[in-house]
Amino acid sequence: MRFAELVDLFERISATTKRLEIRALLAEHLRGVSEEDIAPMVYLLQGQLRPEYEGVELGVADSLARRALSTATGLPEEQVRAEASRSGDLGTTAESLLKAHARSGGETGLTLAEVYQKLTEIARASGEGSQEAKIDLLVRLLSRTGPTEAKYLVRFTLGKLRLGVKEMTVLDALAEIYGEGEPKKARGTIENAFNVTSDLGEVASTLARKGRLDSLLSLRARVGKPIRPMLGEREATLKDVLERMEGRTALEYKYDGLRLQAHVPEKDGEAVQLFSRRLENVSSQFPEIVRDLPKALRHRPAIVEGECVPVDPTTGELRPFQEISRRRGRKYDLEKFEEEVPVRFVLFDVLLEGEEEVMALPYPERRERLEKLVKVGDRVALSTRIVVDNVPDAERFFQQALTDGCEGVMAKSLASGSAYRAGARGFWWIKYKREYTHELADTLDTVIVGAFWGRGKRAGRYGALLVSVYDPEEESFPTVCKVGTGFDDATLERLTKELGPKQAKEKPEGVDSTLTPDVWIEPSMVLELRGAELTLSPIHRAALGKIREGYGLALRFPRFTGRVREDKDPERASTTEEVVRLYQTQVRRAEPESSSEGTEVESGTKGGAEKGPAARKVGEDRRAPGPF
Repeated sequence: MRFAELVDLFERISATTKRLEIRALLAEHLRGVSEEDIAPMVYLLQGQLRPEYEGVELGVADSLARRALSTATGLPEEQVRAEASRSGDLGTTAESLLKAHARSGGETGLTLAEVYQKLTEIARASGEGSQEAKIDLLVRLLSRTGPTEAKYLVRFTLGKLRLGVKEMTVLDALAEIYGEGEPKKARGTIENAFNVTSDLGEVASTLARKGRLDSLLSLRARVGKPIRPMLGEREATLKDVLERMEGRTALEYKYDGLRLQAHVPEKDGEAVQLFSRRLENVSSQFPEIVRDLPKALRHRPAIVEGECVPVDPTTGELRPFQEISRRRGRKYDLEKFEEEVPVRFVLFDVLLEGEEEVMALPYPERRERLEKLVKVGDRVALSTRIVVDNVPDAERFFQQALTDGCEGVMAKSLASGSAYRAGARGFWWIKYKREYTHELADTLDTVIVGAFWGRGKRAGRYGALLVSVYDPEEESFPTVCKVGTGFDDATLERLTKELGPKQAKEKPEGVDSTLTPDVWIEPSMVLELRGAELTLSPIHRAALGKIREGYGLALRFPRFTGRVREDKDPERASTTEEVVRLYQTQVRRAEPESSSEGTEVESGTKGGAEKGPAARKVGEDRRAPGPF
């Protein structure tokens, strides 16, 4: 496959914002692509070289790309810099410069495989002389490309491809190709395989090689490939939780820590890998867990999940989450922080035991296996758990969890169908947190999509942020509020610095906003917010039209809790459906005890709101594709 063919697809995708059109274009171009080319093609479409969990980065800054473009065109670097400053996009600059300064000899027709190999070499270049090596490799590519190819090549190397092609859209396209006339049915099978491997390239190449959906059954859980985590729903009261669970449930402490999935190989000496909720490899940040976990497991290989929680070095009691955040991203002084901020890995599930994938087993069986697998010690423990069938017992356990330093409890179904549903959110797991004692039933995890410059003492840094939730149906980020409360000066300074490289002159692909901030920001960072209530809004776009035609939902009196959710990627932020549920819960809680069936209740808005849906049973998942 020629690289120019992929660039043609890039151009056609860039010309539309309609998801259905993008899906049709992907299906058209992916159909018939060879097994060798389809994985690189799928990765490149998403602006990646490898699956996201591998953390492969090209390490090419704007300055290196400008030098490479200068060398490839024979133009002074200052001219390249000036052109880029005018256009605001080095990719567009590359295209215009190559058009204006045509080179002799013409194009040589680079293949996709050649481009992918050279980009891989750029990513692997490290150590002394690596910058010059990266420039040399990029120059070789630019010297053999046409203007349009150069535009996307430069954008890709800078991490600014911005096509807006999401994983779910690629899955839809693959279902269209291999669904044999039933794409909706095929979609679940393909998504299951992706949720277990977290590798869209492997899923696509398996389909291309075999040409059949059942070929995906060979993709099983294995050490080294993180499984997309199962997620829980929310309920407003413990009574609601028990009703949802049909009167009986297991309650576990909900620890205020960092959720980790640990992959432990069979042999001693092989690396233990720790993956965060957003599939980031964080093994180097917790060397004590890497060191001690294999000793705590009676069988290997294994994949287990738990919460990494900070503990008091003297008493062993749980400490606030903010302490463990001091260790996130650390490359130096790890021994010092291991002493100052010790951690305990509290396990709550097992997904692979020995060579057996156990995700399809009901929760009670998985818990029994976990208890037999783990040798509890100071460093590795099991989540505190109880089975309850009445509200008073549930309330006592919840209060004990708060006393012991947890943020609430997780209720888990004991039903025969309570398999581990990778990547799915449903009522098989329900979280009940202490924030439910506030007027709004919970905090929101929101995505920064824009910023407003501060004034007065906040001059020179962000003063307020425009934030969104995530709409999985539209794969978009509709705004939910503007927030400037709860930030200290140091935090605003840090956010301004860290988000600087993510600033964009135009609204990022997928952001849905009627407001225009001073600077747009590519969705990448998730902040936890608390607010007084959710209200209908003619300005913000979250859940637009879900409650009332022409209105979205907005968080009223929002404030930053102090917690940057580094464990979540933007697509794992609070969803529009969650916001609707919180709004409906808020409205129901505001209803007077004696209100009649038809009474409308106002909640910070005029005209009232629609009632929430009748309670569903535990098995009625919202997004779960079903057990394996």
